[in-house]
Amino acid sequence: MNSSPTLRAPASRFAGPLVILLAALLATAALLIRATSCGHDFDFHLISWIDCLHSWRQGILYPHWSPSPNYGAGEPRFVFYPPLTWMLGAAMGAILPWSAVPFAMTILLLAATGLATRALARQVLSDGPATLAGCAAIFSGYALFTAYERTAFAELAGGFWIPLMLLLILRERPAGPAATGNVPFWRLALDGSSFWLVLVVAGAWLSNAPVGVMASYLVAAFALAVAVLSKSWVPVLRATIGTALGLGLCAFYLVPAAWQQRWVSIRQATEDPGDLIENSWLFARHSNAQLLAHDIELAKVSLIAVTMIAVALASVLVCRLRRSLPGPRPWWIPLALIPMAILLLQFPLSMPVWNALPKLRYLQFPWRWLVALEGPMGIFFAAAVWPSTRWRRVAVVAVCAAVFMGASVFAGLVFFQACDVDDSVAGMLETYGAGAGFQGNDEYASADTDNSLAATGLPAACLVRDPATVLGQGDPDITPLWTAEQGSCDATYSFAPVAEAASEHWRIHANVEHAGYLVLRLHSYPAWNVRVNGRPAALPTRDDGLMAVPVPKGPVDVTADWTTTRDVVLGRCISLIALVFITALGVLLRRLTRPQLS
Repeated sequence: MNSSPTLRAPASRFAGPLVILLAALLATAALLIRATSCGHDFDFHLISWIDCLHSWRQGILYPHWSPSPNYGAGEPRFVFYPPLTWMLGAAMGAILPWSAVPFAMTILLLAATGLATRALARQVLSDGPATLAGCAAIFSGYALFTAYERTAFAELAGGFWIPLMLLLILRERPAGPAATGNVPFWRLALDGSSFWLVLVVAGAWLSNAPVGVMASYLVAAFALAVAVLSKSWVPVLRATIGTALGLGLCAFYLVPAAWQQRWVSIRQATEDPGDLIENSWLFARHSNAQLLAHDIELAKVSLIAVTMIAVALASVLVCRLRRSLPGPRPWWIPLALIPMAILLLQFPLSMPVWNALPKLRYLQFPWRWLVALEGPMGIFFAAAVWPSTRWRRVAVVAVCAAVFMGASVFAGLVFFQACDVDDSVAGMLETYGAGAGFQGNDEYASADTDNSLAATGLPAACLVRDPATVLGQGDPDITPLWTAEQGSCDATYSFAPVAEAASEHWRIHANVEHAGYLVLRLHSYPAWNVRVNGRPAALPTRDDGLMAVPVPKGPVDVTADWTTTRDVVLGRCISLIALVFITALGVLLRRLTRPQLS
């Protein structure tokens, strides 16, 4: 099925990707008509993009501290959240209006999903059905749900990385003299696929941690299945090399993110009732009133899961009945096992798996595995419906186009999340420009502190006698507000201009009227080096996480500088070593593939 006339190859090479791009544009039509969809994660991503660009303009190429959360007190968001998408968003914001960035990001990631699926399908399908497979992946319910209702841009990137990962494991060595002789299996594994798999694994982890977890387990299971069916250890060796070097390459992010979890309340990401695996089984319902909104969302995504899995498995059955299964057994059987495994992971009987495999519970929701189903579902669907005659192909394409258009309209009506004035791009830019800051994330709060106690309207520094002095008043169920009239500060001071990057270097120059504590509008974190008049300061803890810096009476110079901790140095060293090995692998591959003179 992979053959096509030579004269049509150039046209097909461009026609297929162009159709994918048009499909991505159709899928995002509602964003052109109704503007930005303010889904669940929209605020988080937009703030990250703006803060990253702000840091770049200060000369910080790899920021660690995000200054806007917690109403200007900041949080170590960039230590824990993978950098690829927030850097990509910042780069787009540097050249596009901010109102256009969410749309550009969505269409880019959906198009990447379709192109990656098409590339995987092209191993065994001709251009037409392969392009249809890419379009089906774009319009799969989960891709549209993620793009519109969740606006989880980082997770949306998984639709690109996972098909590429499967492609590189399944790809066979091109036929030729080196492939026909008695070649050691390690030599077969050391090819371009191994090299690119390193980058794909690293890309998955640097895009989204749940995608990285899924990719790591999927690459291991998938490679093992392919190895058993093909009776060759080549896929396992290739996967081992790719995963090991890929994880090493992104150690500059992974090592600090893992080590510094002890400094924050990262458990909040998995201990909230709505984020527990056992509360998100297929169509689960709960009597807990706190889970009402969660159950509504779960019912919606459960329908998507059932539909996608049913389409995938039904397509496999149709392909088998029509004897049109894509590729040989070692190719299609591992792909067909993916929807079966994902189906099992949606039910309580899979709980031992969730508990046994390290970090798997950090996925929070079993249905997150649907991102790994988009590619296989699209491929089996295309193989099942693609007919052998031209006029039937026209009919199939017309029907699929109508279905995809309907899916786009459905997403625009059902999944689209209208923005409040404050949550719109314009509203958030206005808040950002005013320096008011935004709500923080509980999982990034310093250990044993409560982000909900962080007040709005705080001055840069507040002089108090008691470091535990509460700043801000109001209803305990809403964010407290600080005003000078409350009298909680004996004096207030502003941050002094600094020559260094202000996001990671803070200064207070003041003539303090009495000994006490300067409570800074800056969250405490071990990576901050705080000094008073050049000497290290011991900071007492506050419930709201703010720094309470002890100061004497008279002139004081308080500095807070972000430092490079040992775990960051270790992570960078590991990444550098991995880069050396990757470079050596590239040189070795070039020598192994160089033609030999006889």
